[in-house]
Amino acid sequence: MQNTTTLGLNRTGIQMSPVAGPEMIDAAREAPSRAVDTATDMLRIRQAYIEASDRIGSVPVPGTVSGVLLSGVQKMTGRNPEVLLDKLGERAAFERTGTRLYEALIAKCETVADNDIVRLSDLHRFHADEARHFTLIVDEIERLGGDPTAQTPCADTAGVASAGLLQVLTDPRTSVAQCLNAMLTAELTDHAGWELLIELARQAGQGGTADRFRSAFMQEEIHLATIREWLAQITLAEA
Repeated sequence: MQNTTTLGLNRTGIQMSPVAGPEMIDAAREAPSRAVDTATDMLRIRQAYIEASDRIGSVPVPGTVSGVLLSGVQKMTGRNPEVLLDKLGERAAFERTGTRLYEALIAKCETVADNDIVRLSDLHRFHADEARHFTLIVDEIERLGGDPTAQTPCADTAGVASAGLLQVLTDPRTSVAQCLNAMLTAELTDHAGWELLIELARQAGQGGTADRFRSAFMQEEIHLATIREWLAQITLAEA
């Protein structure tokens, strides 16, 4: 495999400017009070926005009779079914993005001719897993009387958080190793998300749902272990 980590004319570091670099450091040291004031002002601005802000959306009320009844029963027993629906929306958003991440990684690996570590057959299988997991979540949302097309608050934040990962995977300049590093971040997040979702389903008295999610979680564990192994192999080979 070709070494994609090379030495070059990188001008981003301060060592590339032996004259202006020290002058910049001296200027910062001469005005420490202003730096503190700026940080304090920024903190106050952020606090003002936080205090004046509203929530990021809401979980829609069930749109079916069975959903309303199920939600009512949950409320009567002291549970908050909207928390489970919110997290289901989050996983749906993340699994949908996961299929796109694997599509981008497949394209990258198919294009890099000297890739001899990442197995395309596994990538296609992982992509199919993510698509099935998305369908599993959608079916569960509908079973609970929710609307799988609604963007819940956690789904919104998950989409924003994963946007950077998608940018890394679709950037033509990124290497396979850099893409795998982004995928590792995604799979670690996915792994933790499924763990929490299984526990939420159990707490909500949805034992069957938790069992179905457990199967998806076991597949995600394979994704995580494989991506981690590939990344280590490529990095160590380059080193």
